[in-house]
Amino acid sequence: MGNTSTTLELVTVPCLSDNYAFLVHNAQTGETALIDAPEAAPIQAELDARGWVLSDILLTHHHPDHIDGVKELRGNARVIGAKADSHRLPPLDVEVSEGALLTVCGTQTDVFDVSGHTLGHIAFYMAAPGYAFTADSLMALGCGRLFEGSPAQMWDSMQKLRALPDSTVVCSGHEYTESNARFALSLDPENSALISRVEKITAARTTNQPTIPSNLGDEKRTNPFLRADDTALKAVLGMEMSTDVEVFAEIRARKDRF
Repeated sequence: MGNTSTTLELVTVPCLSDNYAFLVHNAQTGETALIDAPEAAPIQAELDARGWVLSDILLTHHHPDHIDGVKELRGNARVIGAKADSHRLPPLDVEVSEGALLTVCGTQTDVFDVSGHTLGHIAFYMAAPGYAFTADSLMALGCGRLFEGSPAQMWDSMQKLRALPDSTVVCSGHEYTESNARFALSLDPENSALISRVEKITAARTTNQPTIPSNLGDEKRTNPFLRADDTALKAVLGMEMSTDVEVFAEIRARKDRF
């Protein structure tokens, strides 16, 4: 499996107004996996342009803007999603829970429960190429709004993802980075790593370039939702004596009002 990673190709597919789907292709085996299916047309166009056929569709959670293209795209592909969320997902061929080990495109793929945005939201991590498909859990400079889960659940999810190597490629579900950047700066205006990152984001969006995927090392230094236990950020917020969960809840509440 050590050599397989060198043949994996990652393609980011813009969908709807601000969604992203991801294709992973193994040139050796000819397998192609899709992570989330916001809508069929742009994904099928990308597959057709490259001569690829889907072997797997991986679903992170049940929201329509992540699953609406499945029916049209699935063909003979294996559809994989969370056992805990199966009652709200398209029919699954494989139901998984945290700790499940999958092989997708010839590569070991780990499953994490990253509940918070929804209950039963999962993330997929391919260690060999270093790809983490986080959808609406960890996002570039942000995290998903808590529609179903608690701050404690989402903070737990953030810590699981933060434990991955700095080199991890974070494939999240939306182009929300510019607004997330404005919010992060409002909390932490003296963070030099954040200031530098925001300049790059602004330049990219000026020419309509995607800011996704992002780098996990950058997220650890600049994403406030990964830094609820950071003493410097706690001090900036005036919450030195608060628990990490309380700080995370306050950051999320401020973002909801931002």
